[in-house]
Amino acid sequence: MEVSNTNSVTDSKPEIIYRCKKCRRIVATQENVVTHQQGEGEQCFKWKKRSNSLENNRKPVCSSIFVEPMKWMQAVEEGSVEEKLLCLGCKARLGSFNWAGMQCSCGTWVNPAFQLHKSRIDESSI
Repeated sequence: MEVSNTNSVTDSKPEIIYRCKKCRRIVATQENVVTHQQGEGEQCFKWKKRSNSLENNRKPVCSSIFVEPMKWMQAVEEGSVEEKLLCLGCKARLGSFNWAGMQCSCGTWVNPAFQLHKSRIDESSI
C-alpha cells in the first residue's frame, strides 16, 4: 500500500489573520506580511553613546508588522509617497507607510514600508 503526503493543508500551520482592534475588519493575512531580518535593537538608534553591556543581551522585539501594499490603503491608491494608514471601516489609525522606507523598532530598515502597529491590530488564526 502506497502512502502519499497529500494532506499538506492539514500539515501546515493555521493561517494568521490581522484585524482592526476597533471594528474587527480584516486588514491583512499572513500571506501579506513582508518579513525582515531582526536588527540590533536599541543600539541602532543610539548615536555616539556609550553602550551598556546589559542592554546588548536583550533580543529586540518588533512592535509592528510590515505588509505589502493592499487595495484598502486609500492613501497608497491616491498616489501619496508617505501617509498614515487608516482602517477602511472605522478610520482608526493602524500604522503608516513610506515608499522610501522606515526603521522598525528592532532597528532594521524596511524599504518600502507599509507598517501596521501590533497594538492597533488583533492577530488570530483561522
